[in-house]
Amino acid sequence: MLRKQEKNAITRGVLLGIGWGWGLDRFYEGDKKGGILSILGWGIIFMSLFYLKCSGIEYVDGVKDYSNYSPNPLIILPLIAGLYGAYLIIRKAFKLAKQFENAED
Repeated sequence: MLRKQEKNAITRGVLLGIGWGWGLDRFYEGDKKGGILSILGWGIIFMSLFYLKCSGIEYVDGVKDYSNYSPNPLIILPLIAGLYGAYLIIRKAFKLAKQFENAED
């Protein structure tokens, strides 16, 4: 049978794995501000990736024409923010795994 600390770690891990983009793990922990900031942050990252798509790619008879390829240099900003967010998610997942492992008898 699982102890309360183990159940808590598993629940938070599942919410982190499924709902990281919606901040479900933060809402579950009672951090409403962090949950809303998570939603806003990931929303900005994903929307900016769609908005800052590479320009100059034209379709010619169903084939991409890369002759005038010119990527938008600002695309690096949401990529860096997304990598940092992924780092934070992985770090939190490892903390939850350690919490599960170190649960007292």
